[in-house]
Amino acid sequence: MQIHRATLDDLTPLSYLFDLYRIFYGQKSDPAAAESFIHERLSLNESVIFVMKIDDQYAGFTQLYPSFTSVGMQRIWVLNDLYVHQYFRKKGVGEALIRHTFDYARKTGRAKVILETGSDNLHAQALYEKIGFERSGNFIYECLV
Repeated sequence: MQIHRATLDDLTPLSYLFDLYRIFYGQKSDPAAAESFIHERLSLNESVIFVMKIDDQYAGFTQLYPSFTSVGMQRIWVLNDLYVHQYFRKKGVGEALIRHTFDYARKTGRAKVILETGSDNLHAQALYEKIGFERSGNFIYECLV
């Protein structure tokens, strides 16, 4: 297993995984939009994306966005996206990507890593709790504007 920070050299295979990720969350496949979105994030350095390759195949990725905790007055990472290709699930890919994220957070002086997931995504919740995430008890509200 090899994890590295994504660059534009990873754009095509990473965009493919990103499109599969969006499909997993109920969106329609849109490879061109997925590639455009990832290209913009990488080009503008708006996120940090780590990819894992196994035997030269892209197995999964995680995408982090920088943010802050106002109460704690510190920088944090939002682990916004985590996806493991179906052929590589149950092989430790997700856990390895998250642990790599933790290492990166420490190296970049972040106070913590936060994430949210669907209430029905029980497999992900079990993984998150296994490796140290705790439920915050906060409610998530959203409103389309």
